[in-house]
Amino acid sequence: MRYAFAAIAILAATPAAASDPVLDEAVEFTAQIFHLDTGVPGLVIAAVRNGESAVFGFGEIEKGSGQAPDGDTLIGVGSLTKSFTGLSLAALVADGTVSLTDPVGPHAGVVDALPEKDGRQIRLIDLATHASGLPRELVDVEGVEKYSDASFAANLSENPLLFAPGSGIAYSNVGFDVLAMALSDIAGEAYPDLLKAKVLDRIGLTATSYDRPQGENFMTGYDWNGNEMDPGDPIENRDGASGLYTTANDIVQYLRWNLDRFGTDDVEMRAISHAAWLMRDGLDPVIGMDESGHMDAMGLGWVIMMPEGDRPLIIQKAGGTDGVFSYTAFAPSRGVGVFIAINQFNFSAGMEMANIVNNLIGTLAPR
Repeated sequence: MRYAFAAIAILAATPAAASDPVLDEAVEFTAQIFHLDTGVPGLVIAAVRNGESAVFGFGEIEKGSGQAPDGDTLIGVGSLTKSFTGLSLAALVADGTVSLTDPVGPHAGVVDALPEKDGRQIRLIDLATHASGLPRELVDVEGVEKYSDASFAANLSENPLLFAPGSGIAYSNVGFDVLAMALSDIAGEAYPDLLKAKVLDRIGLTATSYDRPQGENFMTGYDWNGNEMDPGDPIENRDGASGLYTTANDIVQYLRWNLDRFGTDDVEMRAISHAAWLMRDGLDPVIGMDESGHMDAMGLGWVIMMPEGDRPLIIQKAGGTDGVFSYTAFAPSRGVGVFIAINQFNFSAGMEMANIVNNLIGTLAPR
């Protein structure tokens, strides 16, 4: 049986968008076919075009529940958190607190000095563009709990960089966690409080936080074998790379904010976040950046894909955590953005959903 629900995101101080039948038709049909083809337990998709929006849910938030996901379903979005961490940095740069090229060392907190290579220090912009040379994950340290302060300290002091900062790109969860630690030190407050004040409250994201969901409308994730995955307790020192929960309705507002090209509010913060700070050409190596589409440049936590065929320029970020894959992409020059999440770890479906969204953006905003 198919479950489908549509909703317009209605936000305080924001009028309800008028219906866009073309948007509704394209989004619902694309998502329905994808859901039927992949057989994932549940799927939620949200889209924005020229300020108008639609949200559709298919399947179930939990197997056997009979409840379809909707605009208020809480979803763990994993590495989409990195785009918010990049925005936290952009906010501090926009208000003059820091410079993108400031060295991270004095603010890392858990270690006296960060590693260097070829005489180059790690800068804030290197962390936010995966260009720091830090590895993807921490290695286990005997007798030390992973992700603890001691775990970070041992990894950052004992393990050499993969390459000189700024000379290459390697996807790094470690780098974004260190970035959150540094921003916390710079701002003089806990990172979740900084994010809330500088980003979430500013944009109007009332359902987005690090709090583990307590209600019934929560998207349960499943592993490769279809077994339920328990998110467990929050992991220490992982706020920069992952950990946020949000809803499709909040992501609609997030997309609207990111697509506000000519608005005067937060214009510098938005421009700093979206700018192509590091072009792919000439970088060596480039590792772990192309799963959701070919990376041509990096914004602050955002992957930038240049126009191709009928598809416009796209800024995007994918996430995966606790049995949930998610993907957010938008075409800033065309006023179109799409978010999708599925609640099973299925690599082929996870990669295909990014392709589906990228093509859908091309359909809704052809060049």
